[in-house]
Amino acid sequence: MTTWFVSRHPGALDWARQQGLAVDRWVPHLEPADVRPGDTVAGTLPVQLAAEVCARGARYLHLRVDLPADARGRELQAHELQAYGARLEDYVIRPTEREVPP
Repeated sequence: MTTWFVSRHPGALDWARQQGLAVDRWVPHLEPADVRPGDTVAGTLPVQLAAEVCARGARYLHLRVDLPADARGRELQAHELQAYGARLEDYVIRPTEREVPP
């Protein structure tokens, strides 16, 4: 089983390292085909990729940060992420079978 941390943001990588997370693969982008059942994927993924990770039998931990409007759209450092309450939250994501009207 592999633990992945997915981020292209240096501050998020520094934050994760400061948390003492046991990570096997640090990657800026995830190729879902590389994920195996029992793996753990942490980071911030688009919802369709997070759903694919879950469908492959892996665990998805979303990096949640409650940012105020003035902190959005810029690179954050690890101490700022910590100040904004960064944390990993466990999610199970799957598409529904419902059709969406045009």
